[in-house]
Amino acid sequence: MDLTLDAIALLCATAFAAGFVDAIAGGGGLLTIPAMLFAGIPPVAAVATNKVQGTLSIVSALYTYNRSGIVEWRAGVPMAAMSFTVGIGGALSVHILPKDAIAALIPALLIAVALYFGLTRGLGDSDRKSRLTRAAFILVVVPPIAFYDGFLGPGAGSFYALALIALQGFGITRTTAMSKLLNGGSNAGSLLLFSLAGSVIWPLGLGMGVFSMLGAQIGSRLAIKQGARIIRPLIVLTCCTLSIRMLMDPTNPAHLFLVNLRFLG
Repeated sequence: MDLTLDAIALLCATAFAAGFVDAIAGGGGLLTIPAMLFAGIPPVAAVATNKVQGTLSIVSALYTYNRSGIVEWRAGVPMAAMSFTVGIGGALSVHILPKDAIAALIPALLIAVALYFGLTRGLGDSDRKSRLTRAAFILVVVPPIAFYDGFLGPGAGSFYALALIALQGFGITRTTAMSKLLNGGSNAGSLLLFSLAGSVIWPLGLGMGVFSMLGAQIGSRLAIKQGARIIRPLIVLTCCTLSIRMLMDPTNPAHLFLVNLRFLG
C-alpha cells in the first residue's frame, strides 16, 4: 500500500519510541499498532508487520544485554524454543478463537501485573529462590504466554517478566533480559507464519525495525545502568497505560461492560 512520506516518518519515530520502551518494560506494540492503524494499514497487516519491527527491537536489546553478561542462554534457549513453537500455534489460531473474549481479560491481567510490581516488597536486582522447577516452567508457564503473544500480543513481555520474577526468582534486570529472549521466540514464531501467509509489509516493517533497534539500544543501556530503579516503575506505567488504552477501545467487550455499569449506576 502507498504511504505518504509524513506517515512513514511518523511510523519510524513511533518505532524508535516503542523500541526504547520495549527494551525496558515491554509493551512497544501499544505505540506501533495504533500508529499503523491510524495510517490506514489493515489490522492483520499491522499486527504482522509489527512483528518485524518488534523482533528486530528484541534482537537489538538482547545484543546489549548479552554484552553485559546478564542473558542466561543455557536456561533461556529451551524457554525461547518453546515460545517459538507455541507462538506459531497462537498465530494459526487468529481466525479460530474468540479474540474479543480474550482481549476483554487482558486489561485485568495487566493491572494485576502492575499491582505486583508496584506493591511487592523486596523486588530488586538480586535473584531469589525459584518456586518452580525449570522444566515445569517451560512446560506449564511459557506456553500460554507464548500462545497469547502469537494470537494477540499486547503486554506479553510484561507477562513473561512477571512469571520469571515470581516463579523463577530472577532479579529485575536479568528478568528484563530473559523476557526479551522469550518474547523474541514467540514473536519470531508468529512472524514466520504471518510471512508464509503473505500478511507482512516488509519494506515498512524493516524500515521501522531500524529505528526500533536504535531505540532499543538506548533503552537497554539505560536499563543496565539504572536497574530496578527505572525498570520497576516503567513496567507499572506501561501496564497501566496499556490496560487503560484497551479499556478505552470501543470494540473491546470490557469497554462495553464498563459503559453498561456506569449507565446502570
